[in-house]
Amino acid sequence: MNPRRWFPASSAVILQTRAAVWLTTLVALFSVATGVANISTTVVSGPIQAFVDIPPEIQRAAGFTGTLTGFLMLLSAAGMRRRLRIAWASTVVLLPVTALQGLVQASDLSVPLVVLSVLSLPTVLLNYRRFDQELDLSTTQLAAAAALAGTQFYGTAGAYALREDFNSVSSLTDAFYFTIVTSSTVGYGDVTPQSAEAKLFGMSVVVLGVASFTVALGSLLAPAIEARLSQALGTMTDAEIELIENHVVVLGYGDLTEPLVEELADVVDFVVITPDSEVATRLRARDVPVVVGDPSDEDPQEQAGVERARAVVAATNDDAQDALAILTARQFQPGVRIVAAATDRENTAKLRRAGADAVISPAVIGGHLLVESALGTGDMEGFAERLLDIRPDEGTDAEDVAEAADVDLDGDGESDSPE
Repeated sequence: MNPRRWFPASSAVILQTRAAVWLTTLVALFSVATGVANISTTVVSGPIQAFVDIPPEIQRAAGFTGTLTGFLMLLSAAGMRRRLRIAWASTVVLLPVTALQGLVQASDLSVPLVVLSVLSLPTVLLNYRRFDQELDLSTTQLAAAAALAGTQFYGTAGAYALREDFNSVSSLTDAFYFTIVTSSTVGYGDVTPQSAEAKLFGMSVVVLGVASFTVALGSLLAPAIEARLSQALGTMTDAEIELIENHVVVLGYGDLTEPLVEELADVVDFVVITPDSEVATRLRARDVPVVVGDPSDEDPQEQAGVERARAVVAATNDDAQDALAILTARQFQPGVRIVAAATDRENTAKLRRAGADAVISPAVIGGHLLVESALGTGDMEGFAERLLDIRPDEGTDAEDVAEAADVDLDGDGESDSPE
Protein backbone atom coordinates (compact mmCIF):
# COMPACT_ATOMS: atom_id res chain seq x y z
CA MET A 1 0.00 0.00 0.00
CA ASN A 2 1.32 3.38 -0.96
CA PRO A 3 1.21 5.70 2.13
CA ARG A 4 1.24 8.82 -0.05
CA ARG A 5 -2.21 7.90 -1.30
CA TRP A 6 -3.62 8.18 2.22
CA PHE A 7 -1.40 10.96 3.59
CA PRO A 8 0.16 12.99 0.74
CA ALA A 9 3.02 15.38 1.40
CA SER A 10 0.80 18.40 0.90
CA SER A 11 -1.50 17.22 3.71
CA ALA A 12 0.95 18.55 6.32
CA VAL A 13 0.85 21.98 4.66
CA ILE A 14 -2.94 21.93 4.50
CA LEU A 15 -3.15 20.91 8.17
CA GLN A 16 -0.79 23.70 9.24
CA THR A 17 -2.77 26.29 7.34
CA ARG A 18 -6.11 24.96 8.52
CA ALA A 19 -4.89 25.00 12.12
CA ALA A 20 -4.41 28.77 11.87
CA VAL A 21 -7.81 29.16 10.18
CA TRP A 22 -9.70 27.04 12.69
CA LEU A 23 -8.04 28.68 15.69
CA THR A 24 -9.04 32.07 14.30
CA THR A 25 -12.59 30.80 13.81
CA LEU A 26 -12.75 29.51 17.39
CA VAL A 27 -11.52 32.83 18.76
CA ALA A 28 -14.16 34.61 16.68
CA LEU A 29 -16.95 32.38 18.01
CA PHE A 30 -15.73 32.80 21.60
CA SER A 31 -15.55 36.56 21.09
CA VAL A 32 -19.14 36.72 19.84
CA ALA A 33 -20.44 34.43 22.59
CA THR A 34 -18.64 36.14 25.48
CA GLY A 35 -19.46 39.56 24.10
CA VAL A 36 -23.17 38.80 24.00
CA ALA A 37 -23.05 37.20 27.46
CA ASN A 38 -21.16 40.12 29.01
CA ILE A 39 -23.18 42.97 27.52
CA SER A 40 -25.54 42.87 30.50
CA THR A 41 -22.82 42.13 33.08
CA THR A 42 -22.65 44.76 35.82
CA VAL A 43 -20.43 43.04 38.37
CA VAL A 44 -16.84 41.83 37.97
CA SER A 45 -16.73 38.18 39.02
CA GLY A 46 -14.40 35.23 39.02
CA PRO A 47 -10.61 35.11 39.51
CA ILE A 48 -10.05 38.33 37.60
CA GLN A 49 -11.88 40.49 40.10
CA ALA A 50 -8.83 40.52 42.43
CA PHE A 51 -6.67 42.16 39.75
CA VAL A 52 -8.94 44.62 37.96
CA ASP A 53 -11.29 47.41 38.87
CA ILE A 54 -13.27 48.19 35.75
CA PRO A 55 -16.49 50.23 35.74
CA PRO A 56 -19.57 48.27 34.60
CA GLU A 57 -20.18 50.71 31.73
CA ILE A 58 -16.79 49.90 30.22
CA GLN A 59 -17.48 46.19 30.65
CA ARG A 60 -20.74 46.46 28.73
CA ALA A 61 -19.01 48.50 26.02
CA ALA A 62 -16.30 45.82 25.80
CA GLY A 63 -19.01 43.19 25.45
CA PHE A 64 -20.69 45.07 22.61
CA THR A 65 -17.44 45.79 20.77
CA GLY A 66 -16.25 42.23 21.46
CA THR A 67 -19.23 40.92 19.53
CA LEU A 68 -18.38 43.18 16.61
CA THR A 69 -14.74 42.07 16.78
CA GLY A 70 -15.89 38.46 16.68
CA PHE A 71 -17.83 39.04 13.49
CA LEU A 72 -14.83 40.80 11.96
CA MET A 73 -12.65 37.83 12.87
CA LEU A 74 -15.13 35.49 11.18
CA LEU A 75 -14.62 37.52 8.01
CA SER A 76 -10.85 37.28 8.50
CA ALA A 77 -11.09 33.50 8.94
CA ALA A 78 -13.06 33.27 5.70
CA GLY A 79 -10.33 35.28 3.96
CA MET A 80 -7.60 33.10 5.47
CA ARG A 81 -9.28 30.06 3.93
CA ARG A 82 -8.42 31.69 0.62
CA ARG A 83 -4.86 32.40 1.85
CA LEU A 84 -5.38 36.16 1.60
CA ARG A 85 -2.52 38.19 3.04
CA ILE A 86 -4.86 41.00 4.08
CA ALA A 87 -6.96 38.50 6.07
CA TRP A 88 -3.81 37.25 7.81
CA ALA A 89 -2.82 40.83 8.69
CA SER A 90 -6.27 41.68 10.05
CA THR A 91 -6.20 38.51 12.18
CA VAL A 92 -2.82 39.46 13.64
CA VAL A 93 -4.30 42.83 14.62
CA LEU A 94 -7.60 41.46 15.94
CA LEU A 95 -6.21 38.65 18.12
CA PRO A 96 -4.60 41.03 20.65
CA VAL A 97 -7.81 43.09 20.55
CA THR A 98 -9.95 40.07 21.47
CA ALA A 99 -7.55 39.20 24.31
CA LEU A 100 -7.72 42.78 25.61
CA GLN A 101 -11.50 42.86 25.34
CA GLY A 102 -11.66 39.59 27.25
CA LEU A 103 -9.60 41.12 30.04
CA VAL A 104 -11.77 44.24 30.13
CA GLN A 105 -14.96 42.17 30.25
CA ALA A 106 -13.41 40.54 33.34
CA SER A 107 -15.64 37.52 33.89
CA ASP A 108 -15.25 33.74 34.05
CA LEU A 109 -16.65 33.49 30.53
CA SER A 110 -13.81 35.66 29.22
CA VAL A 111 -10.99 33.42 30.47
CA PRO A 112 -11.19 30.90 27.55
CA LEU A 113 -11.28 33.81 25.08
CA VAL A 114 -8.12 35.38 26.51
CA VAL A 115 -6.24 32.06 26.65
CA LEU A 116 -7.27 31.00 23.14
CA SER A 117 -6.39 34.41 21.68
CA VAL A 118 -2.92 34.30 23.22
CA LEU A 119 -2.30 30.72 22.04
CA SER A 120 -3.59 31.38 18.53
CA LEU A 121 -1.35 34.34 17.78
CA PRO A 122 1.94 32.35 17.50
CA THR A 123 0.27 29.78 15.23
CA VAL A 124 -0.99 32.49 12.90
CA LEU A 125 2.38 34.27 12.89
CA LEU A 126 4.33 31.08 12.15
CA ASN A 127 2.17 30.41 9.09
CA TYR A 128 2.90 33.82 7.60
CA ARG A 129 4.26 32.40 4.34
CA ARG A 130 1.17 30.30 3.73
CA PHE A 131 -1.01 33.37 3.26
CA ASP A 132 0.53 34.93 0.19
CA GLN A 133 -2.49 35.70 -1.98
CA GLU A 134 -3.49 39.25 -2.79
CA LEU A 135 -7.13 40.28 -2.64
CA ASP A 136 -8.23 40.04 -6.27
CA LEU A 137 -11.65 41.62 -6.77
CA SER A 138 -13.24 41.89 -10.18
CA THR A 139 -14.35 45.22 -11.62
CA THR A 140 -17.95 44.31 -10.86
CA GLN A 141 -17.15 43.52 -7.23
CA LEU A 142 -15.20 46.74 -6.78
CA ALA A 143 -18.04 48.73 -8.34
CA ALA A 144 -20.60 47.00 -6.09
CA ALA A 145 -18.56 47.68 -2.96
CA ALA A 146 -18.04 51.31 -4.00
CA ALA A 147 -21.77 51.73 -4.68
CA LEU A 148 -22.66 50.31 -1.27
CA ALA A 149 -20.14 52.50 0.56
CA GLY A 150 -21.12 55.53 -1.48
CA THR A 151 -24.81 55.05 -0.69
CA GLN A 152 -24.11 54.82 3.05
CA PHE A 153 -21.99 57.97 2.89
CA TYR A 154 -24.64 59.80 0.87
CA GLY A 155 -27.40 58.81 3.29
CA THR A 156 -25.40 59.64 6.40
CA ALA A 157 -24.19 63.01 5.15
CA GLY A 158 -27.60 63.93 3.78
CA ALA A 159 -29.52 62.94 6.90
CA TYR A 160 -27.13 64.87 9.11
CA ALA A 161 -27.36 67.93 6.86
CA LEU A 162 -31.17 67.72 7.01
CA ARG A 163 -31.27 66.81 10.71
CA GLU A 164 -33.62 69.72 11.42
CA ASP A 165 -36.16 68.07 9.09
CA PHE A 166 -35.98 64.69 10.87
CA ASN A 167 -37.10 63.78 14.33
CA SER A 168 -34.49 62.02 16.51
CA VAL A 169 -31.52 62.90 14.26
CA SER A 170 -28.99 65.02 16.11
CA SER A 171 -25.63 63.32 15.48
CA LEU A 172 -23.71 61.44 12.83
CA THR A 173 -24.53 58.22 14.65
CA ASP A 174 -28.25 58.96 14.33
CA ALA A 175 -27.80 59.81 10.66
CA PHE A 176 -25.89 56.59 9.98
CA TYR A 177 -28.53 54.62 11.87
CA PHE A 178 -31.27 56.16 9.72
CA THR A 179 -29.34 55.30 6.55
CA ILE A 180 -28.82 51.66 7.54
CA VAL A 181 -32.41 50.95 8.57
CA THR A 182 -33.77 52.81 5.52
CA SER A 183 -31.52 51.36 2.82
CA SER A 184 -31.95 47.85 4.23
CA THR A 185 -35.77 48.38 4.22
CA VAL A 186 -35.99 47.56 7.94
CA GLY A 187 -37.62 50.89 8.78
CA TYR A 188 -38.28 50.83 12.53
CA GLY A 189 -40.24 54.07 12.23
CA ASP A 190 -38.47 55.83 15.09
CA VAL A 191 -36.79 58.27 12.70
CA THR A 192 -39.16 59.92 10.20
CA PRO A 193 -38.92 62.89 7.81
CA GLN A 194 -40.88 65.97 8.79
CA SER A 195 -40.68 67.97 5.54
CA ALA A 196 -41.19 67.38 1.83
CA GLU A 197 -37.48 67.80 1.18
CA ALA A 198 -36.64 65.19 3.83
CA LYS A 199 -39.23 62.80 2.41
CA LEU A 200 -37.74 63.08 -1.08
CA PHE A 201 -34.32 62.47 0.38
CA GLY A 202 -35.59 59.44 2.29
CA MET A 203 -37.07 57.97 -0.91
CA SER A 204 -33.75 58.40 -2.71
CA VAL A 205 -31.99 56.58 0.13
CA VAL A 206 -34.48 53.70 -0.16
CA VAL A 207 -33.99 53.34 -3.93
CA LEU A 208 -30.20 53.66 -3.88
CA GLY A 209 -29.85 51.55 -0.75
CA VAL A 210 -31.91 48.62 -2.02
CA ALA A 211 -30.11 48.68 -5.37
CA SER A 212 -26.65 48.83 -3.84
CA PHE A 213 -27.41 46.13 -1.26
CA THR A 214 -28.80 43.83 -3.95
CA VAL A 215 -25.84 44.26 -6.29
CA ALA A 216 -23.32 43.97 -3.48
CA LEU A 217 -24.83 40.79 -2.06
CA GLY A 218 -24.99 39.19 -5.51
CA SER A 219 -21.46 40.03 -6.64
CA LEU A 220 -19.61 39.76 -3.33
CA LEU A 221 -21.30 36.62 -1.97
CA ALA A 222 -21.62 34.68 -5.23
CA PRO A 223 -17.99 33.41 -5.15
CA ALA A 224 -18.44 32.19 -1.58
CA ILE A 225 -21.67 30.38 -2.51
CA GLU A 226 -19.96 28.82 -5.53
CA ALA A 227 -17.10 27.61 -3.34
CA ARG A 228 -19.58 26.06 -0.90
CA LEU A 229 -21.36 24.26 -3.73
CA SER A 230 -18.06 22.94 -5.03
CA GLN A 231 -17.18 21.67 -1.57
CA ALA A 232 -20.60 20.04 -1.17
CA LEU A 233 -20.14 18.26 -4.51
CA GLY A 234 -16.73 16.99 -3.40
CA THR A 235 -14.64 19.04 -5.82
CA MET A 236 -11.49 20.90 -4.83
CA THR A 237 -11.84 24.65 -4.70
CA ASP A 238 -9.30 27.11 -6.07
CA ALA A 239 -8.21 27.96 -2.53
CA GLU A 240 -7.54 24.29 -1.78
CA ILE A 241 -5.59 23.88 -5.02
CA GLU A 242 -3.40 26.81 -3.97
CA LEU A 243 -2.50 24.93 -0.78
CA ILE A 244 -0.98 21.94 -2.61
CA GLU A 245 2.82 21.59 -2.53
CA ASN A 246 5.34 19.07 -3.88
CA HIS A 247 2.90 18.02 -6.58
CA VAL A 248 2.94 17.50 -10.34
CA VAL A 249 1.44 20.07 -12.71
CA VAL A 250 0.05 18.64 -15.95
CA LEU A 251 -0.08 21.26 -18.70
CA GLY A 252 -2.83 20.29 -21.11
CA TYR A 253 -5.27 17.43 -21.29
CA GLY A 254 -6.06 14.97 -24.05
CA ASP A 255 -5.79 11.34 -25.10
CA LEU A 256 -2.13 11.34 -24.09
CA THR A 257 -2.64 12.77 -20.61
CA GLU A 258 -5.67 10.65 -19.71
CA PRO A 259 -3.53 7.60 -18.80
CA LEU A 260 -1.05 9.99 -17.18
CA VAL A 261 -3.78 11.23 -14.83
CA GLU A 262 -4.72 7.65 -13.96
CA GLU A 263 -1.08 6.85 -13.15
CA LEU A 264 -0.55 9.95 -11.01
CA ALA A 265 -3.75 9.43 -9.00
CA ASP A 266 -2.17 6.61 -6.99
CA VAL A 267 1.30 8.11 -6.64
CA VAL A 268 1.36 11.86 -6.02
CA ASP A 269 -0.82 14.97 -5.84
CA PHE A 270 -1.30 16.69 -9.18
CA VAL A 271 -3.16 19.54 -10.86
CA VAL A 272 -4.30 19.67 -14.49
CA ILE A 273 -4.43 22.90 -16.50
CA THR A 274 -6.77 22.85 -19.49
CA PRO A 275 -8.44 25.63 -21.51
CA ASP A 276 -11.54 23.48 -22.15
CA SER A 277 -14.24 24.17 -19.55
CA GLU A 278 -16.19 21.05 -20.54
CA VAL A 279 -13.14 18.88 -19.97
CA ALA A 280 -12.59 20.63 -16.65
CA THR A 281 -16.17 19.83 -15.61
CA ARG A 282 -15.69 16.14 -16.42
CA LEU A 283 -12.41 16.02 -14.51
CA ARG A 284 -13.89 17.75 -11.48
CA ALA A 285 -16.67 15.16 -11.46
CA ARG A 286 -13.87 12.60 -10.97
CA ASP A 287 -12.36 14.69 -8.11
CA VAL A 288 -9.40 15.72 -10.27
CA PRO A 289 -7.99 19.18 -9.35
CA VAL A 290 -8.33 21.41 -12.41
CA VAL A 291 -7.43 24.96 -13.32
CA VAL A 292 -9.18 26.36 -16.38
CA GLY A 293 -6.93 28.48 -18.58
CA ASP A 294 -4.22 28.50 -21.22
CA PRO A 295 -1.43 26.16 -20.02
CA SER A 296 1.19 28.56 -21.38
CA ASP A 297 -0.16 31.62 -19.51
CA GLU A 298 1.27 32.80 -16.21
CA ASP A 299 -1.98 33.12 -14.24
CA PRO A 300 -3.16 29.49 -14.60
CA GLN A 301 0.34 28.18 -13.82
CA GLU A 302 0.57 30.42 -10.77
CA GLN A 303 -2.84 29.23 -9.59
CA ALA A 304 -1.77 25.62 -10.08
CA GLY A 305 1.32 26.25 -7.94
CA VAL A 306 4.12 25.63 -10.43
CA GLU A 307 6.52 27.44 -8.10
CA ARG A 308 5.78 24.78 -5.44
CA ALA A 309 5.65 21.76 -7.77
CA ARG A 310 8.07 18.84 -7.80
CA ALA A 311 7.62 18.28 -11.55
CA VAL A 312 5.84 19.65 -14.60
CA VAL A 313 4.52 17.63 -17.55
CA ALA A 314 3.90 19.55 -20.79
CA ALA A 315 1.50 17.59 -22.97
CA THR A 316 -0.84 19.92 -24.83
CA ASN A 317 -0.60 17.99 -28.15
CA ASP A 318 0.91 21.16 -29.63
CA ASP A 319 4.71 21.37 -29.54
CA ALA A 320 4.71 25.15 -30.01
CA GLN A 321 2.38 25.64 -27.06
CA ASP A 322 4.42 23.13 -25.05
CA ALA A 323 7.52 25.25 -25.66
CA LEU A 324 5.77 28.40 -24.42
CA ALA A 325 4.40 26.54 -21.40
CA ILE A 326 7.89 25.27 -20.55
CA LEU A 327 9.35 28.76 -20.75
CA THR A 328 6.63 30.08 -18.43
CA ALA A 329 7.16 27.24 -15.93
CA ARG A 330 10.91 27.89 -15.88
CA GLN A 331 10.24 31.50 -14.91
CA PHE A 332 8.24 30.40 -11.88
CA GLN A 333 10.71 27.73 -10.74
CA PRO A 334 14.05 27.43 -12.56
CA GLY A 335 14.94 24.17 -10.81
CA VAL A 336 11.74 22.21 -11.34
CA ARG A 337 11.96 19.04 -13.44
CA ILE A 338 10.03 19.44 -16.69
CA VAL A 339 9.07 16.56 -18.96
CA ALA A 340 7.60 17.27 -22.39
CA ALA A 341 5.66 15.01 -24.72
CA ALA A 342 6.74 15.76 -28.29
CA THR A 343 4.11 15.35 -30.99
CA ASP A 344 6.73 15.47 -33.77
CA ARG A 345 10.11 13.82 -33.33
CA GLU A 346 11.84 16.73 -35.06
CA ASN A 347 10.74 19.07 -32.28
CA THR A 348 12.52 17.11 -29.55
CA ALA A 349 15.64 19.27 -29.64
CA LYS A 350 13.57 22.47 -29.70
CA LEU A 351 11.68 21.45 -26.59
CA ARG A 352 14.96 20.69 -24.85
CA ARG A 353 16.27 24.13 -25.78
CA ALA A 354 13.05 25.64 -24.40
CA GLY A 355 13.98 24.17 -21.02
CA ALA A 356 12.62 20.62 -20.83
CA ASP A 357 14.76 18.20 -18.82
CA ALA A 358 13.38 15.22 -20.71
CA VAL A 359 11.47 14.94 -23.97
CA ILE A 360 9.51 11.82 -24.84
CA SER A 361 7.72 11.15 -28.10
CA PRO A 362 4.97 8.61 -27.36
CA ALA A 363 4.16 8.20 -31.04
CA VAL A 364 7.78 7.42 -31.95
CA ILE A 365 8.15 4.98 -29.06
CA GLY A 366 4.88 3.27 -29.95
CA GLY A 367 5.91 3.01 -33.59
CA HIS A 368 9.30 1.59 -32.62
CA LEU A 369 7.71 -1.06 -30.43
CA LEU A 370 5.29 -2.03 -33.19
CA VAL A 371 8.10 -2.39 -35.75
CA GLU A 372 10.28 -4.39 -33.36
CA SER A 373 7.36 -6.63 -32.52
CA ALA A 374 6.47 -7.15 -36.20
CA LEU A 375 10.06 -8.10 -36.99
CA GLY A 376 10.20 -10.45 -34.02
CA THR A 377 13.06 -8.57 -32.34
CA GLY A 378 12.73 -9.15 -28.59
CA ASP A 379 9.64 -9.61 -26.49
CA MET A 380 8.00 -6.27 -27.22
CA GLU A 381 4.62 -7.21 -25.84
CA GLY A 382 6.13 -8.46 -22.59
CA PHE A 383 8.31 -5.36 -22.39
CA ALA A 384 5.28 -3.08 -22.80
CA GLU A 385 3.35 -4.95 -20.11
CA ARG A 386 6.26 -4.82 -17.67
CA LEU A 387 6.79 -1.14 -18.46
CA LEU A 388 3.16 -0.43 -17.52
CA ASP A 389 3.71 -2.15 -14.18
CA ILE A 390 6.53 0.24 -13.18
CA ARG A 391 5.76 2.49 -10.23
CA PRO A 392 8.01 5.46 -9.42
CA ASP A 393 7.89 4.69 -5.71
CA GLU A 394 9.01 1.07 -6.10
CA GLY A 395 12.50 1.82 -7.37
CA THR A 396 12.03 -0.07 -10.64
CA ASP A 397 14.14 1.18 -13.53
CA ALA A 398 12.89 1.09 -17.12
CA GLU A 399 16.42 0.21 -18.25
CA ASP A 400 16.28 -2.95 -16.12
CA VAL A 401 13.06 -3.92 -17.88
CA ALA A 402 14.66 -3.16 -21.24
CA GLU A 403 17.67 -5.34 -20.44
CA ALA A 404 15.43 -8.22 -19.46
CA ALA A 405 13.37 -7.85 -22.63
CA ASP A 406 16.40 -7.40 -24.92
CA VAL A 407 15.14 -4.02 -26.14
CA ASP A 408 17.07 -1.12 -27.67
CA LEU A 409 15.87 2.03 -25.84
CA ASP A 410 18.53 4.51 -26.84
CA GLY A 411 18.25 3.91 -30.57
CA ASP A 412 21.88 3.04 -31.12
CA GLY A 413 21.05 -0.22 -32.88
CA GLU A 414 22.32 -2.37 -30.03
CA SER A 415 20.40 -4.21 -27.35
CA ASP A 416 20.38 -2.73 -23.88
CA SER A 417 20.60 -6.13 -22.23
CA PRO A 418 23.96 -7.29 -20.83
CA GLU A 419 25.96 -9.83 -22.74
